[in-house]
Amino acid sequence: MSMKGSKPSAIERLMALFSQPTHDYRPATEIFLDLNVNRVADTLKLAQQGRERGAKNRPPSDAQTLDDVEHQIIERVEQHKQDAHSLFLDQNHTYDQRVAALNFEERFAVIQQAAPEAVGDFRAEAALGRDELFGLRRRVLDCERERDDFRARHKLVRAAQLSTPAKTTFKIGLLAVMLVIEIVVNGVFLSKSNEAGLLGGAVQAVSFATLNIVASFLWGLVPIRLINRREIFLKFLGLISLIVYLAFAVALNLTLSHLREMPPTITGEIGHEVLLQLTQRPFFLNDVNSWVFFAFGFIFSIIAMADGLLFTDKYFGYGSLEHRCIEAQNQYTDGKSSLIGNLRQIREKASDAMREAAKDLSVRLSEYDAILSARSRLRQRFIEHQNQIERSARSLLSIYREANQSARTQPAPAYFSQPYNLERITAGSEPGEAFRERVSRSIEETKKLLDEQIKAIHDVFTEAVATYREMDELIPEK
Repeated sequence: MSMKGSKPSAIERLMALFSQPTHDYRPATEIFLDLNVNRVADTLKLAQQGRERGAKNRPPSDAQTLDDVEHQIIERVEQHKQDAHSLFLDQNHTYDQRVAALNFEERFAVIQQAAPEAVGDFRAEAALGRDELFGLRRRVLDCERERDDFRARHKLVRAAQLSTPAKTTFKIGLLAVMLVIEIVVNGVFLSKSNEAGLLGGAVQAVSFATLNIVASFLWGLVPIRLINRREIFLKFLGLISLIVYLAFAVALNLTLSHLREMPPTITGEIGHEVLLQLTQRPFFLNDVNSWVFFAFGFIFSIIAMADGLLFTDKYFGYGSLEHRCIEAQNQYTDGKSSLIGNLRQIREKASDAMREAAKDLSVRLSEYDAILSARSRLRQRFIEHQNQIERSARSLLSIYREANQSARTQPAPAYFSQPYNLERITAGSEPGEAFRERVSRSIEETKKLLDEQIKAIHDVFTEAVATYREMDELIPEK
């Protein structure tokens, strides 16, 4: 602690140093910082200089102009005013850049050009879809015309009997199950006559079982079905095919039965021996199991042939023709659904884009209003700040002059009693409302245009969908 009137202690001097602000301004959150009068007065030592110069009666009583200390105060105040003005200009420039970035005119031009083009593109897309659908509808009519002509020529009044996916799966599964069963049965029976045993019999079983099942199915699927045709020649071919098939099935299964009875130790070619038995004694079998083997294979062959015969419509050619008609109709229906869905997506995308454009303009107008409001507040703050600068200058001059007067022995100059008037910088006028009104009017017109184009797109979509659905009337069936 220091004694009263003595020099401050080191701790007091340190505390005084720490408590000093880092600048001559009062802490604030405003853009323009107020001068800290006490800080500036301490820096310029106004009270001390006022007493020293007052003790010397300076400035003289008849002085008409400010002295050196007062000029220092005014220079400090003017410097602060110029700094504030620079900050004001920088902030104004930032607002100008923000206004320019809103870019209203370019957006108006793009929207006015792009919105009608979007409607035109949508109309063109609808026309292309109509052309595509026209071709699909033509194909349906051609297939139906061909089917009707086929039915008329063959005197068919019934619809084609087509297998459902479930029935087709069942028939193919039945073939697969019979093939597996016959392979197993053939392998067991043929292993007796094969010197390789069960493995050798399995190899022969796969070959003969595949031939028996697959060939029988194909006999029934193609040539035997000709027996249902109305043409005499084709019906005769179908009958001949049935007889040939029966001979084939009997011969194949007799071959397997004779092959089973061949002993593994036979010398020579076993196939040659089987052929001799078939030509000399085809129906002579020594073992009753051989007859069971023959019956088992023949029955499976008949089932496979019947499966092929009933795999599709029994009238040869009618089922495949009906399949083509159904496929063409499905393509037409799917194509129409796909085109409508595609147009719907394009419509929603275009409508959303136009709504977003209208929303963007509203947001930008709100931002423009916010910028105008901020610029107006900035201008008002700069005007008020110059008033504060003037008050600060008067306070600083008052500190100096009061100290000077208290130490004088002669009267103070007359201008000491005159208040200091700061020369103000013009802050400019308030931002005009003409541009804002013009922008607002243009935005309303643009929004109206966007609403019209959205309605036009919806109208084109409705028209296109109606046209697609009326395609059946434009190209009527027979």
